[in-house]
Amino acid sequence: MVGELKEKTLSQVRKVVIGREREAELLLVSFLARGHVLLEGVPGVSKTILAKAFAKCLGVEFKRIQFTPDMLPMDMLGGIIFDMKQRDFEFRKGPVFTNLLLADEINRAPPKVQSALLESMQEAQVTVEGHTEPLPDPFMVIATQNPQEFQGVYPLPENQLDRFMMRIEMGYPNLTTESAIIKRNLGDMGTQVVEQVLGADELTKTFREVANVAVSDEIMGYISLLGLESRNESRLSLGASPRALIQLAHCSRAVAFLAGRDYVIPEDIKEVALYVLGHRVKLDQSAVLVGKVNDPAEVVRDILTKVKPPR
Repeated sequence: MVGELKEKTLSQVRKVVIGREREAELLLVSFLARGHVLLEGVPGVSKTILAKAFAKCLGVEFKRIQFTPDMLPMDMLGGIIFDMKQRDFEFRKGPVFTNLLLADEINRAPPKVQSALLESMQEAQVTVEGHTEPLPDPFMVIATQNPQEFQGVYPLPENQLDRFMMRIEMGYPNLTTESAIIKRNLGDMGTQVVEQVLGADELTKTFREVANVAVSDEIMGYISLLGLESRNESRLSLGASPRALIQLAHCSRAVAFLAGRDYVIPEDIKEVALYVLGHRVKLDQSAVLVGKVNDPAEVVRDILTKVKPPR
């Protein structure tokens, strides 16, 4: 069942998205760990179609919001309206009320819209004018982001970046993969060919099994040491937060589960540490200016090498 879930998911996504098996696997890890994902890349590298195919193969409700500069929080969350028939005010739900929300080009929306997602992502609920409404379970946000060099984008603040369990960078495909993509898209293509691989009862059972994966005291100590080393690293002005380490532990449990184990080993942590920690640490500008470092991923890799895992 465990191995089948991973392979079936990848095989269904592969029907419409070529060469993105690693990204699809990381989406599955985050989903099982009940986290959110930030997909970053230039337009046209299959970010949106990947999210659609992923949602369909899991059989969960999917909605998409196209973020724009003139967007308001109520366009996403919903709002209190007056019902003429009932002669009373009622809460009208927005598109955020779904199982998997695609926040397309999230950094094109102004900061007040970006911050409106914070409560939803952290507490799985929406509060509008004192009215609180829980979101469906499960709830996951897959946000796409254009590179900061593009015009008309608002950089995500550190506190919102910290809400994303993973950041996955999607670059250009290689020559062979790109030829296959062009060939596939010359014909009729859509997510209707994607089949559901998991029923509702199976999904509930899977979440429960992931939550039961054991994390030993030695493994928790190892994760804490990674966080401590990031805060003591001279090339960083901002190290990993406790939330980052908690989510790293959750991710490692999902990785262990998909590998067919009911316990976490150091390799599970190393497999996802770059995606969980890379967007949460911030480079020290003086180190950047003197040429010591220019990529947070480089520092995270050095930390993983420096901190010795438990036997």
